Amino acid sequence: MEKIKKGVRLEHISKIYKDPKSGKEFYAVKDTSLNIEPGTFVTLLGPSGCGKTTTLRMIAGFESPDEGEIYLGDEPINELTPNKRDTAMVFQSYALLPHYNVFDNVAYGLKLRKVPQDEIKERVTRVLKLVELEGMESRMTNQLSGGQQQRVALARALVIEPSVLLFDEPLSNLDAKLRVTMRTEIRRIQQEVGITAIYVTHDQSEAMALSDNIIIMSKGVVEQMGSPQEIYYHPKNEFVADFIGEANFLPGEYIGKPGKTIVLRPESATLADEGGIPCKVILSAFMGSYQNYHVMVDDHLVKLQEYNPKNKKIYNVGDECRLVFEEANVHLLEKE
Repeated sequence: MEKIKKGVRLEHISKIYKDPKSGKEFYAVKDTSLNIEPGTFVTLLGPSGCGKTTTLRMIAGFESPDEGEIYLGDEPINELTPNKRDTAMVFQSYALLPHYNVFDNVAYGLKLRKVPQDEIKERVTRVLKLVELEGMESRMTNQLSGGQQQRVALARALVIEPSVLLFDEPLSNLDAKLRVTMRTEIRRIQQEVGITAIYVTHDQSEAMALSDNIIIMSKGVVEQMGSPQEIYYHPKNEFVADFIGEANFLPGEYIGKPGKTIVLRPESATLADEGGIPCKVILSAFMGSYQNYHVMVDDHLVKLQEYNPKNKKIYNVGDECRLVFEEANVHLLEKE
């Protein structure tokens, strides 16, 4: 029987901590309300100290909110201990049991739940195939690479068939190339299983690659929630625009929009001999797939990436030229 998918709802959640140095109380998370749809992959993204990990730990049950209520499906779960919640966490440190082999690490949660032996074997075998570790059941975890250990941790969380899978920066201990491979795998498995996933990271490219929706947090508050495209093309404020991708900010006066701020992405503009806004090149670097420029527009620094520069005119440091962009390719914010 297929399990009913459940979403997660946070209603006016706050978490207050005391600063050990000053003794003053502060909000790690403040009056946060979120609705995470069943079966979606949602990423909590923001700088360190923004409240994303605290939010995840409250959903898992490792922290209790001081205000508000958390729901899994329609069930309020504030009073439930972590093992009574229909969730499973994949940690940054993998948290594998070193004296157990792969099979026993994955089976551990099922044994605690007193699942019959033959069902344990069937479920562990199935989930190891899903994470592409079949045939490695008898290996000890210290004989595995970092990527394989992360797959074991993922299998252990999936085998108990939770409604919601929680990820606390699970790829930050892996090298850059393996991170890209593993995030593709995590997304494939999440879609195949159809599970609701909530993922914490401070890596924006990871968030963009994985997510149906991204929640951007700053100082304990949700700044914006939306699809990667919405957040990138229609940021609500300068913090969001600056945090997701690279952004240039110019006064709206340059395009006859006083009182507005232009958000200009580096790939949305080009340099030309005429049209646009006068500028001066202060950096010109060939990067292979693109030419990287820094130009000054009056006293505003603007960073540009001109892709496929092979047959384009290359501007050098000191050149006076024009910064050209279409209004349709910029986003306007009210001046903060």
